[in-house]
Amino acid sequence: MINSFYNEEEVKQLGFKSVGKNVFISKKASFYSPENISIGDNVRIDDFCILSGNIILGNYIHISAYCALYGSYGIIMEDFTGLSPRTTIFSAIDDFSGDYLIGPMVEINFRNIISGKVIIKKFSQIGANCVIFPNLIIEEGVAVGAMSLVNSSLKAWGIYVGIPAKFLKPRNKNLLMLKKKFLNE
Repeated sequence: MINSFYNEEEVKQLGFKSVGKNVFISKKASFYSPENISIGDNVRIDDFCILSGNIILGNYIHISAYCALYGSYGIIMEDFTGLSPRTTIFSAIDDFSGDYLIGPMVEINFRNIISGKVIIKKFSQIGANCVIFPNLIIEEGVAVGAMSLVNSSLKAWGIYVGIPAKFLKPRNKNLLMLKKKFLNE
């Protein structure tokens, strides 16, 4: 397993805006504009992930295999957050209504881009195969169930599921006590 991740010196050579300690990045992950990506401490990015654009990763983050973060308008993942396999976060999407052309090879005046920063607050976890649309905040302590579509902001300490994601039930806040024990606070 160790050989499948870049070593500390190799991580520094990738050209990130900043990078913390104890960072594990798969050699099979792809980064576009790494000079716009900041990575905190204790972060792991697994195989076949794509990170592009303006991205800030806090501490104690896991981005599972096959995730994509398209951060042209900004993505922030705060401490103790994670993305399960095959999750995609978009900070910009094309308008598919039929009123505009779509795709990066079309001149911008023929397109309608829906855009805005995506913020995932502390202690939030996104399940496998989720899609997150632009211009929203996933508040602290949220869990999003597998195969959900997040197209609007989600309130703190809830479990959300579905297409689009809807509130299912409250989430236990025991994580806050565990964090204190884990960090010896």
